[in-house]
Amino acid sequence: MTLEHIVLEIGLAVALIAFAGLLSAKFKFSVIPFYILIGMAVGPHSLHWGPLDLRFISSAPLIEVLGRIGVLFLLFYLGLEFSVGRLLKSGRSIAVGGTIYIAINFTLGLLFAWGLGFGLKEILIISGITTISSSAIAAKVLVDLKRTANPETEMILGIIMFEDVFLAVYISIVSGLVLSGTSSLAGTIGAALLALGFMLVVLTAGRRLVPLLNRWLAIRSSELFLLVIFAILFLVAGFSETIHVAEAIGALLVGLVLAETEHRKRIEQLILPFRDFFGAIFFFSFGLTIDPYSLGGAVWFSLGAVLLTLLGNFAAGMWAGRTAGLSPKASVNIGMTIVARGEFSIIMANLAKAGGLLPVIQPFAALYVLILAVLGPLLSKETKRIYSLLDRTLKVSKWGAKSQTKENEAL
Repeated sequence: MTLEHIVLEIGLAVALIAFAGLLSAKFKFSVIPFYILIGMAVGPHSLHWGPLDLRFISSAPLIEVLGRIGVLFLLFYLGLEFSVGRLLKSGRSIAVGGTIYIAINFTLGLLFAWGLGFGLKEILIISGITTISSSAIAAKVLVDLKRTANPETEMILGIIMFEDVFLAVYISIVSGLVLSGTSSLAGTIGAALLALGFMLVVLTAGRRLVPLLNRWLAIRSSELFLLVIFAILFLVAGFSETIHVAEAIGALLVGLVLAETEHRKRIEQLILPFRDFFGAIFFFSFGLTIDPYSLGGAVWFSLGAVLLTLLGNFAAGMWAGRTAGLSPKASVNIGMTIVARGEFSIIMANLAKAGGLLPVIQPFAALYVLILAVLGPLLSKETKRIYSLLDRTLKVSKWGAKSQTKENEAL
């Protein structure tokens, strides 16, 4: 296909995304499910009429790249809204909260798959699919709901980063078992230490470099200023990917460091349009990967996993929040904000396909991710009502830490 046809397909994609955004505004719903659903409505299974090709076959690789850039901007902006100082001060509570979150959700996923009679490899894949939350959706939710300054946000960010260390270990083990039948313990430990070390080096070194960054970024031209910021963002994110740390985490780290500089407000204002545009393309591109005709055989399987995930996230949020001295309201926010599943779940499903495991895993992962990608933003928006309901039925207001240090957080 010629370049002009690819440009036309990109134009069609942007038009569909804009239409989805208008629908969400009309119905006053979170825009994320609309972006995903409009992507599902088209794609390889869709029809085409002459030049109007809604299958997006030729432009799919470019749309995927633009979507990956969207994840970088979402996490980078989230880091700007936060602070590396707050994150480092909360290191212990984040490690504890991340361990709680992973342990609960991984155990539930493992027991769920084992109870359905799957083999070892399928159990490990399904456990991975149900454990890791979507950092892109969580970032979008925090920004859209203006919760980046909330006390629980440092725990949410910490859990996201903790998940990436777990991801480095887990994918090393599972890919070895599924694809080659072997797994090096030394290689697995090395990957985990490398990921953790990279995060700590960027955060601590970046904080020490803040005075230098303040001088280096004192650039009058907005064009040159943006080029320098983009160079830092893409170089660090790209380098993190080469050492098997998710590029999105690299982008988050850059945002956390630059948030300490005196140029934070300027960066936020200039980055905002890029975040919104490329972020929308990410959710659309994710929808393109889901074939709605393949979902029927995994409906009950997916619904069962969704129910367990909701319960696991609530329990993990309440427990992690209590250990950090957060109020029950803030703890509910933790569980609901990171309930969505996304990028990593799809990666695990693709790994199962490459390893020749049971074909039901692909439609299960797609439907499971879709349901939680839709439910996640909606539940996050309604946490005040959810908390009120839980308090009436379970008296969760009495579950707070005895020495609660952060009270009356706004939902």
